[in-house]
Amino acid sequence: MKLEIGDYYLRSLEVADCGQFYAWSCDREVTLYSLSSYAYPQSKSDIEKWLSDINSGSKSVSFGICSKQSDQLIGYAGISSISQLNRSGEFFILIGDKNSWGKGIGTLVTKVVTDYAIQTLGLHRVQLTASSLNLGAVKSYEKAGYQHEGIMRESGFRDGRFVDKILMSVIASEWQGI
Repeated sequence: MKLEIGDYYLRSLEVADCGQFYAWSCDREVTLYSLSSYAYPQSKSDIEKWLSDINSGSKSVSFGICSKQSDQLIGYAGISSISQLNRSGEFFILIGDKNSWGKGIGTLVTKVVTDYAIQTLGLHRVQLTASSLNLGAVKSYEKAGYQHEGIMRESGFRDGRFVDKILMSVIASEWQGI
């Protein structure tokens, strides 16, 4: 699958992407606000196993984000914790290529993947959490149509201290589409 969006496209992740993911996982600036497994160093073999299993489950969908100009993987995004019963899931994104930061690609991909979750997967609710310190991400999610729901107080532990997470969501009946 290949979905074109402006100067970028989304595609399935592949085991061959391991080297790029490993490089991102070793760069603390890239993983600084990550609320996922990137908080801890990973081996290349762990990342390879993760990539080989990523498309086999029904509880998540993941997309590689690529630049059309360079045809290089610059990040990934998707929906995890998909519940068919509750028709809900959780959005995630990581832009690993620092040269792609601040160009609006996060907002664009957030809109496209959220639209896919609502229109294609039939989800009623898509939520996300973001570190309260990651103001750029929160602003991007607001631009993409996510609404603030609350603060999960001291629910993340980074750099020797607890940090708040901001909970945001989109409901299908309120979704404006892309």
